[in-house]
Amino acid sequence: MRLIILGMGGYGRTVADVADQTGRYEEIVFLDDQAEQAFDVCDAYRKYVEEDTEMYPAFGNNELRVAWMDKLKEAKASIATIVHPLAYVSPRAVLNSGCVLLPYAVVNTECEIGEACIVNCGAIVDHGCVLEQGVHVAPGAVIKAENRIPAYTKVDSGVVIQNRSYPL
Repeated sequence: MRLIILGMGGYGRTVADVADQTGRYEEIVFLDDQAEQAFDVCDAYRKYVEEDTEMYPAFGNNELRVAWMDKLKEAKASIATIVHPLAYVSPRAVLNSGCVLLPYAVVNTECEIGEACIVNCGAIVDHGCVLEQGVHVAPGAVIKAENRIPAYTKVDSGVVIQNRSYPL
C-alpha cells in the first residue's frame, strides 16, 4: 500500500512518521509544490488515484484539510485514517475517514470522531463525545464526557472542556 501525503510542512512530516510506525505502508511520498523532495505538485493528485494508494491532506488549517478531503473524495481517492500504535481507541468508538491519532491519544467508549479530525499527542476524548469534522484536539487537551465539539474547532493544548459544556 502506498500513502500520498498532501503537504510537507510540520504536520505532513508528523503524519508520515506516524504512518511509517503503523507498518501499513510500503511507500510514503509527498505531494507539495514547495518542497524539493516532493513527489509532485498538489494539483496533480488526480493522476495518483489508484486502488493500492491512500491519500491524506496534511494541512494544519482545519477548514483547508476538510476542503481537500472533499476534493479527494470527489476524485474517488481512498482517504487514509492513521492511528499510532500507542494510541487507544475503544472498540465502541467510531473513527471516520481522514482521522489521525498521534501517540498516547485516547478516544474512549461511544465517541464518534468526524472526518479529518486530529487527536494529538496525549489528548483525551472521554466517553460519549462527538467531534464534528475537522476538529483538532491539540497535545494534552482533555475533552471530558458527553460533549459535541463543533466542526473546525481547535481545542488548544492544556485546555480541559468540562462534562457537557457543548451539549450533544
